[in-house]
Amino acid sequence: MALTDDLAIITRQEAELILPAFDAETAWRLGNSLRELAVARGHSIVIDIRRFGQPHHPLFYTALAGTTPDNARWVQRKSNVVARFHRSSYQLGLYLKHNNTTLTEKYSLPDADYATHGGSFPIHVAGAGIIGSITVSGLPQREDHNLVVEALCHELHHDHATLRLPPE
Repeated sequence: MALTDDLAIITRQEAELILPAFDAETAWRLGNSLRELAVARGHSIVIDIRRFGQPHHPLFYTALAGTTPDNARWVQRKSNVVARFHRSSYQLGLYLKHNNTTLTEKYSLPDADYATHGGSFPIHVAGAGIIGSITVSGLPQREDHNLVVEALCHELHHDHATLRLPPE
């Protein structure tokens, strides 16, 4: 699939996956949904759901068997992208690739603090905007991204098959 097609699908995901409300209970449901999907599929991932602000407010976190402290670092770096740009980390990574540039070249941001790899998705609440992120780390980046989209589709009763990125 062409890069422009992926970008169009992700733009649609970000436009459609808007929560009517968000609180600690919503974070718990989404986190548990992601965890259940991961366990059923034998994935070793870290799951992080947080509100933005100073400091960030963690609402759900789990590290499944087989993960390492490096996965937690990836979560932080990917979530920083969503906090800064209000776009999914994968969308920004594909956008930069499409424009043949890097995060450092375009925005002077250090790779040590930001990762434009798939797996962090904005928590968009109707009437409030982007208030946080849902982040997964441990799978190939496209799969990390699709897993978060799948959990959001489940929460919002959207058809995941119409919003997921197809295999590369």
